[in-house]
Amino acid sequence: MIKPRTPPGTMELLPRDQIAFQRMLDTIRRTFEGFGFLPVETPVFELSEVLLTKTGGETERQVYFVQSTGALEKAAEGLPELALRFDLTVPLARYVAEHEHDLAFPFRRYQMQRVYRGERAQRGRFREFYQCDIDVIGKDALSIRHDAEIPAVIHAVFAALDIGDFTIQFNNRKLLRGYFEGQGIAGDAQVGVLREIDKLDKRGEDAVRETLQGEGFGLSAEVAERLLAFSRVRSTSHDDALAKLAALGDGSPLFEEGRDELREVLQRLRALGVPESRYAINLSIARGLDYYTGTVYETMLDAHPQIGSICSGGRYENLASHYTKSKLPGVGISIGLSRLFWQLREAGLVGTADSSVDVLVSLLDDEGLDHALALSQQLRAAGLNVETQLEPRKLAKQMQYADRAGIRFVVIRGGDEAAKGVVSVKDLRRGEQFEVAEAELGSALLVEREQWRAQSGH
Repeated sequence: MIKPRTPPGTMELLPRDQIAFQRMLDTIRRTFEGFGFLPVETPVFELSEVLLTKTGGETERQVYFVQSTGALEKAAEGLPELALRFDLTVPLARYVAEHEHDLAFPFRRYQMQRVYRGERAQRGRFREFYQCDIDVIGKDALSIRHDAEIPAVIHAVFAALDIGDFTIQFNNRKLLRGYFEGQGIAGDAQVGVLREIDKLDKRGEDAVRETLQGEGFGLSAEVAERLLAFSRVRSTSHDDALAKLAALGDGSPLFEEGRDELREVLQRLRALGVPESRYAINLSIARGLDYYTGTVYETMLDAHPQIGSICSGGRYENLASHYTKSKLPGVGISIGLSRLFWQLREAGLVGTADSSVDVLVSLLDDEGLDHALALSQQLRAAGLNVETQLEPRKLAKQMQYADRAGIRFVVIRGGDEAAKGVVSVKDLRRGEQFEVAEAELGSALLVEREQWRAQSGH
């Protein structure tokens, strides 16, 4: 007999945890749609030649290839034709390039699907996981004003998820690269320095300083220290952010362009009503991916910095350059929801959800089955989710089952209730039992459900 085992690096949940996860997905989807984003789904696999155009190095070593048994028998040379997507960005680039003439620009898309990476399996790191992305793609150009709208979406998402205080931190890579120019760091060397600065939170200043001054970079101690001092700049309020930017002094044209863009983002964030306690500039944020060119974002839970970034992204100038000659600049963010949910659950910030079933209609004897079925249909028509006991069991067993499954209401109709034209309702959340006329049962339970949701914030 084969031992049943979940594949390593995957998150498989029990039903009530799955309900909690699904509710987070639903909240994110509603918020994205509230800001005018349109849904997109792409195939779980892409043509290998499409998927691997922008990779190389570590990413290419993490790709899962898809091979049919027929193709395996042929033992064709070269890479398999298909590969599982490792993020939602490359599929988006292909999608926009392929459907360019059918889309309205700026194209505002959200996508919430699983992606696959052959990472070393470890706690909280997954090989299969959900990403929830939004992107705004322009044709030829895209206003910086869209970069300000993205943090407003982030704020709305995490305020709705209600998982604790958070701060949206952002920077601009033009500002960083302009500052590097002023320190004599140019060309390809800037990319390496950007990657090192982006590792400050993980490696610490001493390790990054040593790397910058070591072989491969060879920066002087003075330049390395100025880079670290620049990366320490953080704001504590809206006005403080503007003051910190002004205090940076004059710089190259690229530096000034980055600073102007940050000021524009700050101004529009205030107009969008995002509380200033929810955003800050952080000049250490660089984002490791090479294709970011302007604004970059990281979102952190204030009380749980060990969780790391819960939402990140940024601006890029040409999303689909490998697939079309058109210039398609964009800005977007991604929430790695599987990892976030796992970490929130580990930290006790999300609990097991109640069942999505509102009511269990109990069955005391076979004679009552037809009535139980009809009553269940009546409650469904009223807008409730209903499970019907189809075989009679002791009432205590039915109560135990409902409690374990997370079902709040148990409807009971014995001889006494039938004679009076009522049913008894056991409310397992409040620990109370009451009688209600059958004709009024649906509306009464709906009122109870909505009152409970209002009180508990669900």
